[in-house]
Amino acid sequence: MLPQTSILLFFSLFFLSLSSFISSTILSNLTLPHQHPHPEAVVQQVQRSINASISRRRELLAPGQSQCLTGNPIDDCWRCDPDWAANRQRLADCGIGFGRGALGGKGGRFYVVTDSSDRDAANPTPGTLRHAVIQDEPLWIIFQSNMVIKLRHELIFNSYKTVDGRGARVHITGNGCITLQFVSHVIIHNVHVHDCSPSGHTIVRSSPSHAGWRGTSDGDGISLFTARNIWIDHCALSRCKDGLIDAIMGSTAITISNSYFSHHDEVMLLGHNDKYLLDSGMQVTIAFNHFGEGLVQRMPRCRRGYIHVVNNDFTQWEMYAIGGSARPTINSQGNRYTAPTDPNAKEVTKRVETDEGEWSGWNWRTDGDIMVNGAFFVPSGEGLSMQYAKASSVEPKSVGLIDQLTANAGVLGGPRDNSVSISYGGEGSAAGATTANGGGGSNDGGDGDYFGMIFGSGAAPTRLSPPTTTTMLLSLLIILFLYTTTNHGGSLSLLPSFSL
Repeated sequence: MLPQTSILLFFSLFFLSLSSFISSTILSNLTLPHQHPHPEAVVQQVQRSINASISRRRELLAPGQSQCLTGNPIDDCWRCDPDWAANRQRLADCGIGFGRGALGGKGGRFYVVTDSSDRDAANPTPGTLRHAVIQDEPLWIIFQSNMVIKLRHELIFNSYKTVDGRGARVHITGNGCITLQFVSHVIIHNVHVHDCSPSGHTIVRSSPSHAGWRGTSDGDGISLFTARNIWIDHCALSRCKDGLIDAIMGSTAITISNSYFSHHDEVMLLGHNDKYLLDSGMQVTIAFNHFGEGLVQRMPRCRRGYIHVVNNDFTQWEMYAIGGSARPTINSQGNRYTAPTDPNAKEVTKRVETDEGEWSGWNWRTDGDIMVNGAFFVPSGEGLSMQYAKASSVEPKSVGLIDQLTANAGVLGGPRDNSVSISYGGEGSAAGATTANGGGGSNDGGDGDYFGMIFGSGAAPTRLSPPTTTTMLLSLLIILFLYTTTNHGGSLSLLPSFSL
């Protein structure tokens, strides 16, 4: 006679296993909104745009003639226009990579920030940056003059915003700094972000119709939480409490370009934790950046996802440059890696807390990278697999021009990293623009969209596959087990009585 407790234990374990199997099947089949189905095609597109821009520069460059083309496809898209200040929104058409679709405030009104104060996070003053970024409508935000904006708490953005610091020297610092949570289509361009500290335990407004209680923030420079279609360009980031840029919880469709990173330990985190499966859909392009003095590690540190690192200049690290866990795909093309003098820190890559038997199958590729001062990249996975067949079909010929492509990384029109000055023609002004004063209906871009993100913002959930042969066999075994125990007098008091 089989004890009743054994029967209960058997069924508990069976249904627990079945539940885990179904849950993992559902989660592994989920895709994120704006996740590109063919990331290698995006890589190809980036390389084509770089090579086309370099070719155009060579064709137009006459001997001894000075001209503005650099071969950097983002900058060449808008900087050669002498009337760029009157055509600011053209910038939205210049993106590359996974964040190329970020619209920012394109098509919206201009909002001129005239007040650098941040007195009340729950009730922002019109004319402040905080008042601008919470509005429901698309806005192209510019600055009346140079200013240092010292935040009291997190600066929480609404969707469809461009922060355009061209024509002014704008510093964002203080408590919380920039938070992009449950939002999309944000462009942050040409601002300094530095010395950011944790904050919270207060009410912060995120839209004209919603203000909510915030816990303690991490102290990131720019924090992405379930954010998509994000482009960060020509920014200077340094000295924050946690990361300079962190993207977690299913954020995707991101480009980080032409920026200058310095004086920080854990520079960039991509991915929430090793078990968070939705970050498998994270796709990030990191292009034309300068990773400079005083950096230690995480340039970036990746969990899951597809990360394209192209034409960056890594001039300093103390531990490693690129790290990861949980099987991310890392495609490194045309970068320059300059190792530190420490003989124990020459390796560019680091598999974090993972045995070689596990990471040897991860797809980490180096293609056309330049290694300086003993730097070395440890590739893994099937180097010539189908995963990289398309990506490697366009050779990254631009690596020899890395100085030229990254020469203007950081903030334009002033010190790009608080020490180096770069100028560009025609200081822009806010003349003719009108100050937007907000209003409008509710579009919080906040808490309510979480499950919409998971299941594709209203799209039908992924359908389960039909029962497999294994599942059917398990069911037959259970029936056979019940039949056997019943015929031998087993106690099945939890089941309805029946006779055979």
